[in-house]
Amino acid sequence: MAALWPFVLVAASGILASDTPHPRSSALHHLTKQLLQKYRKEVRPVHNWTEATTVYLDISVCAVLDVDAQNQKLKTSVWYHEVWDDGFLSWNPSMFDEIREISLPLSAIWAPDIIINEFVDSERSPDLPYVYVNSSGTIKNSKPIQVVSACSLETYTFPFDIQNCSLTFRSILHTVEDVDLAFLRSREDIKHDKKAFLNDSEWELLSVSSAYDILQTNAGDFAQIQYNVVIRRRPLDYVVSLLIPSVFLMLVDLGSFFLPPTCRARIVFKTSVLVGYTVFRVNVSAKMPRSSVHTPLIGVFFAVCMAFLVLSLSETILLVRFLHDGQGSGQEWALWCLRGHTDSDRPRMGPGAQLTGVTESHLSQEHQDPSGTLEEAWPQLRSISSYFQTRDQAHRREVGWLALLEHFDRLLFRGYLVVLGLYAVTLCSLWVLWSRS
Repeated sequence: MAALWPFVLVAASGILASDTPHPRSSALHHLTKQLLQKYRKEVRPVHNWTEATTVYLDISVCAVLDVDAQNQKLKTSVWYHEVWDDGFLSWNPSMFDEIREISLPLSAIWAPDIIINEFVDSERSPDLPYVYVNSSGTIKNSKPIQVVSACSLETYTFPFDIQNCSLTFRSILHTVEDVDLAFLRSREDIKHDKKAFLNDSEWELLSVSSAYDILQTNAGDFAQIQYNVVIRRRPLDYVVSLLIPSVFLMLVDLGSFFLPPTCRARIVFKTSVLVGYTVFRVNVSAKMPRSSVHTPLIGVFFAVCMAFLVLSLSETILLVRFLHDGQGSGQEWALWCLRGHTDSDRPRMGPGAQLTGVTESHLSQEHQDPSGTLEEAWPQLRSISSYFQTRDQAHRREVGWLALLEHFDRLLFRGYLVVLGLYAVTLCSLWVLWSRS
């Protein structure tokens, strides 16, 4: 009986071993080892070398991170997906415990050399070293990337601008005979897909249109897929912080035209408005897009407003200077210039001295012969008459200058109204076009 015990223990252990299931990890380990044991990642994974490897691409735009109009660069965050078939990474699930999908290191298998033509900076994405492989040999590679791409940015209609930037994917070395590209989803689904986009940013995603094309070069024909990312700026913040304060300052300066043109306080008022507008321009310059190609329309408007403020202040300074500071000297200067040709043969003296001379002559002549009084007084009376005529001409000339300056003041006021009206019409038109697009 003691001799049968070893056989009983062996039989029991066999029964227990038969009832215990094989661990799934051992099947996964065995499958991975079998797939990669004789795999050559340097060779394109096809059984027939004349057959092209088709890579299916797809992107989802997540956010617009930066728009650099001065350097013509766009920075976006996208989810990138690519799928292709590997003929050497397929297996029968029934032979490996019904395992239908596994993860493999990307560095251990062949991967397509897909690049973006518009790249201007190194790709910034988290390091995701694994890809999924199913039993039929289909490989799925997905990763988030930050794309810094070159884009022709147009800021003329800022802050109502719409930008259209393209992301073109193609193989850098393999021609279309070796690596072909295709869409993972339908083009309509890609165009209207906004689920992953961050809607709280400054930019709004309008659409992502796509197109397939063959790029013909001297090195061969390359398949490429182009995604056109169309984004639109949200203008509300710029309208509140840039446009409305500028309009308010122009309205304040427009109100200064209701002050009397000869009022000295008008100069102080207009100078204060000009200084305030200059400070406003300096503070908002950081929010304006900087482009070396085109000047935004809002920048042109700011320059025109500044020119009108300077012109208005210059006109007021000229008017007040002519009326007040230069009134006395201007009259005397005009008087002596006009009398220079009549009294050139006589010693020059002021009008007061002339009147004093006339009075003294009359007093001295009271004791002289009455018959010669009228003959001697006639030249002095003629000089007095000439003086008052010259003074009247200078006054009329001053009144003419005042009328001209007041007419110019009215023209400047109307120019203010025209500029503000055109600006209001342009602003409303851009707003309507933005809301309808």
